[in-house]
Amino acid sequence: MSRIWALACLAWIEMARRKDIYVLFLLVAALLAGIVSFDVFGLGGMSGYVKDSGLLAAWILGWILAVGTAVRQLTQEELRGTVFVLLSKPVSRLEVVLGKWLGSWLMVAAAVGCFYLVVSLAVVLKGGQLDWVCLAQAYFLHTLAMGLVVAIGIAFSTRLGGDAAATLTYAVTGAAFLILPRVPALLVEQQGVSGVVLQVLYYFLPHFELFDLRLRLIHGWGAAPWGVCGGVALYGAIWILVVLCLAWAGYRHRRFSRGNLL
Repeated sequence: MSRIWALACLAWIEMARRKDIYVLFLLVAALLAGIVSFDVFGLGGMSGYVKDSGLLAAWILGWILAVGTAVRQLTQEELRGTVFVLLSKPVSRLEVVLGKWLGSWLMVAAAVGCFYLVVSLAVVLKGGQLDWVCLAQAYFLHTLAMGLVVAIGIAFSTRLGGDAAATLTYAVTGAAFLILPRVPALLVEQQGVSGVVLQVLYYFLPHFELFDLRLRLIHGWGAAPWGVCGGVALYGAIWILVVLCLAWAGYRHRRFSRGNLL
């Protein structure tokens, strides 16, 4: 466990040196500053609009950050040739995968926390109110969803180059975000092969909509039942475990050559 944590800290330090997270944070801050200063349709106190726009931005930018950080972890080690130094130490490939995932996830979770803090401040400045228990649930489930995105990105990067891994991660997670919630309605109209494909996607891709509590926050519906929240958390943990096992299976027999790096 200590080696996994050490690898996570190294991944954290490496990502902190990059400017991506700071750029995304400034984008969220600038977006919400514009929303707060803009009186939508001449109506004051549009805190619901601030919540909606801010939380949507937090999801989109968190997703971009999660994919970007995940697919770089292993591919950059290979491109720089440091993978040979890393694997020459008493570190197993499973520990490498888990350490890279943990470091990436913690960084993304910290960034998402900053996004939520900025959104909360903007809502308060706009005269709105937040259910803090629901906000905590939303943040927890959001970070769990980003942990799954990071795991998927790392799994693809065990066998593919950075660009290809990023493209497939965006495609898979984007389909899970946008298409899966609409599959039941689409199945009414789709028959034959297309219907079978939709059913396969519905049952074999993770349902990220389960982790999204934005509507509860925006409309003030209150906190989700703790049993439901715990069930979704267990669902996410199982998915993360399965994907990390696939990542390890793809990485454990990977062969590296100094003359043929990614």
